[in-house]
Amino acid sequence: MRLKQILYIALAFMIVLPSFLNGTAAVAEAVKTEGKVNSKEEVVYATLTANGELDNIYVVNTMDVARAGEILDHGKYSTVKNLTDLSELDQEGQTVRLDAPEGKFYYQGNMDQDTEIPWDVKVSYKLDGREVDTSELAGQNGHIEISIDTKANKAVDPVFYENYLLQVSLKLPNTYQNIEAPDGMIANAGKNKQITFTVMPGKEEKLSVEADVKDFEFQGVEIAAVPSTLPIDTSKMDTMTDDMSKLSDAIGKLNVGVADLVDGVAELNNGAGSLRDGSAKYKNGMNELDGSSAKLVGSSSSIGDALKEINKALPADTGEMDLSGLKQLPDGLRQLADGLTKAANGLSTLQENYSKAYDALDGTIVEIPAEQVTKEEIAELYASGADPEVVDKLVDSYKASQKVKGTYSNVKGGFDAVEPTLNEVSGSVREMSEQLNSIADDLSASLEGMDLSGLSELQKGLATFSSNYNEFHSGLVSYTNGVSELSNSYGKLHSGIVDLTGGTGELEDGVGELHNGTEELHQETKDLPEGMQKEINKMISEYDKSDFNAVSFVSSKNEKVSSVQFVIKTESIEKPEKEKKKKEPEEEKGFWDKLMALFE
Repeated sequence: MRLKQILYIALAFMIVLPSFLNGTAAVAEAVKTEGKVNSKEEVVYATLTANGELDNIYVVNTMDVARAGEILDHGKYSTVKNLTDLSELDQEGQTVRLDAPEGKFYYQGNMDQDTEIPWDVKVSYKLDGREVDTSELAGQNGHIEISIDTKANKAVDPVFYENYLLQVSLKLPNTYQNIEAPDGMIANAGKNKQITFTVMPGKEEKLSVEADVKDFEFQGVEIAAVPSTLPIDTSKMDTMTDDMSKLSDAIGKLNVGVADLVDGVAELNNGAGSLRDGSAKYKNGMNELDGSSAKLVGSSSSIGDALKEINKALPADTGEMDLSGLKQLPDGLRQLADGLTKAANGLSTLQENYSKAYDALDGTIVEIPAEQVTKEEIAELYASGADPEVVDKLVDSYKASQKVKGTYSNVKGGFDAVEPTLNEVSGSVREMSEQLNSIADDLSASLEGMDLSGLSELQKGLATFSSNYNEFHSGLVSYTNGVSELSNSYGKLHSGIVDLTGGTGELEDGVGELHNGTEELHQETKDLPEGMQKEINKMISEYDKSDFNAVSFVSSKNEKVSSVQFVIKTESIEKPEKEKKKKEPEEEKGFWDKLMALFE
């Protein structure tokens, strides 16, 4: 009886309890408060096939709940799952209703099948140069090439593609040989090599990894997409643009200096041309003088022989002596003196022309700067960013001008010695001419006032004159030999002057080209600071995403989204495992067996 009462009471309690609980739930439902969320984070997980085809996507949502209560979230989910506690989530269309406690609340939403990620990823494989399907790769040997192509998926909001940085990574065992990854970073990671690439926001990339493999297996490609956090420090940009302004101004001054150099080299070339022309006239005069030396020596020799014959022919008996031939001797001497005077005048004219040409050349070459440019200064000029071709021309012109200055310095002694030599030779020739005229005058006077009684004295005088004339003739021969040597030596000097003129001509052409180059460089760099600032601004707008505000990937209705990240992974390529023996199926347990097992 007692047992039946207990059973009735228990049965009544069981009947009443659900009604009581329902009533309590209804009351609780009526007084449920609205929750408050400080922020929300989304981590989007996407799995791809080995060649990059999208398999499935799910999102782990993290809610920072400031006040417990009912919270509404949005997303195009096929199913949702509570990851925080055992309470159920209420999903109506694209709205998820959850009763969240204070603190962090996590739930997972599996995206609809038509959802896509912001990037179009393609992975292809080549074995020994031949493209191979992923199903045929496991266990293969040879040279493998893995290509990863990333570009924008135009079916998805471009905000992620334009503002997110991709970190693409994959692992290969250390047993693989000759691992190469252009544009990638290779690092040791335990028994593997970790290869990492970075893809900047808004950029399409073609990445590749190569290796010699044996028994090939691959863990897949992992891609992490996060907002680009590369803020660019512009605090030093002003200094940089100021430096560029200084460089631009320096190039402008260089262009002006090269223009002055062009004028100076043109004057140098003109002076060298005048020197060459004067030297050519001098050379021709020397050659003519040298050519007439033989006649001059021959004439002098004839005079000397004539004097000897006259001296021998004078008889002891003066009555038998014919003096008609002797009277012709003064005229011959005067003609010879006349020739020497003309030669002296030619040498004086040559000396004057040489002096003018030499002064012009010396003044021009002295204006070439003697300062030496060091190798370090030339290297700094190359490193300054100036056009290398223009710098090459500048260096070549500098070397050529220094070579001209050095050559001139070496031969300047020869140039300096020419003018005194010309003065000395001209004076000597003029002196010989005066001596001959004096001899002719004396001889003529002697013949006019001579009588037969004075023939003995004339005979003695002619003997003395003949002897002195031999000395004069020896001096004349030495003079003509000197003229010959001077003519030969000056021929070589003139060749050097001609070469010098050719060098100054090439220098003028080179400096002209250099000025064209510096002018072009000046035109290209005069706006360099402004252009640089534009490029800096462009780079900042392209890569500085520090002002980017996160937006929800799953729904534009979600607010207070603080972070959205993507984790994308392709499936592995593995050799199939050997089949294991199937276990015998266990007998299904009933409700009471399962309940009792909880207490065991």
